[in-house]
Amino acid sequence: MNAQRLYDALNDKLSAWLKGAVVTLPNFALAVVVLVVAWALSKVAYKLTARASRRVGANRAARELIATFVRLAVLLAGVVMALGVLQLDKMVASVLAGAGIAGLALGFAFQDLAANVISGIGLAMNHHLPFQIGDLIETNGVLGTVREVHLRTTILDEPDGQVVILPNKLVYQDKVTNYTLAGMRRVDVKCGVSYGDDLREVQRVAKDALAGVPGRVADKEVEVFFESFGDSSIDFVGRVWVGFKGQRDYMAAISEAVVRLKAAFDAHDISIPFPIRTLDFGIRGGERLGETLAATPVRVAVGTDPRPAGDAPAGDAPAGDA
Repeated sequence: MNAQRLYDALNDKLSAWLKGAVVTLPNFALAVVVLVVAWALSKVAYKLTARASRRVGANRAARELIATFVRLAVLLAGVVMALGVLQLDKMVASVLAGAGIAGLALGFAFQDLAANVISGIGLAMNHHLPFQIGDLIETNGVLGTVREVHLRTTILDEPDGQVVILPNKLVYQDKVTNYTLAGMRRVDVKCGVSYGDDLREVQRVAKDALAGVPGRVADKEVEVFFESFGDSSIDFVGRVWVGFKGQRDYMAAISEAVVRLKAAFDAHDISIPFPIRTLDFGIRGGERLGETLAATPVRVAVGTDPRPAGDAPAGDAPAGDA
């Protein structure tokens, strides 16, 4: 009897579930259709938003972030509509209420994450963004080309091929040097010439040599300044501005400037001296080194042969052995 009752209860429950599934099945299918349509619309919205942002002059990083926000908003709206079709509105309200309370607790636990996301939004939405994707920048002691800007991080490619991922909070708060923004960069080349060279001639030859560096900005004057009296040379710095699109342009300009300076100095007999050391023999003014050395007496100890041991005749014996 008890087994029959249990069977009847299970049968009634399964029948109720089956009837509910049959009733809910159309709504479930409609909810799936809503999600698929929302997914497709989110992709279209992403492309349209990116295109519109490009037309208004937004930078690439801002375009991607704005388009991502729009896509997420469309997807979220689709999810809410699908839950409404399934008549789960009350559950959604309960979940959102619980999420609000949980959000306060999680906010304290993930302060850095939230700060990075907010900084990423600030970087993207700032009309005067300090850099764009593809720019060579230096920030937080890292020099690299901007590859991507996400909500939480900024990715840089260093000149040596290393990839650096920086939290947006650090980028937002630190100084950013953008080497690409101006479109040109100054190349400084330091060198030294002999004390015996004519400095005016050196200055003229150096300017002419640097003026021929490929990619030089024509409206920027080539400058040569003498800086100091070095140990072996008079030191100067040559400055020339070149067009800049990447780190390779800068390094190539430095290399070309060095090559041209060396060739120009060789052609005009201008010396780039090696390190020089002065030896003090105590010579007074007007005296010759040879005369001073010749006049210096040589003292030989009594009982010793002043000649090296190998130079003494074979038959000679030291005085002490006689």
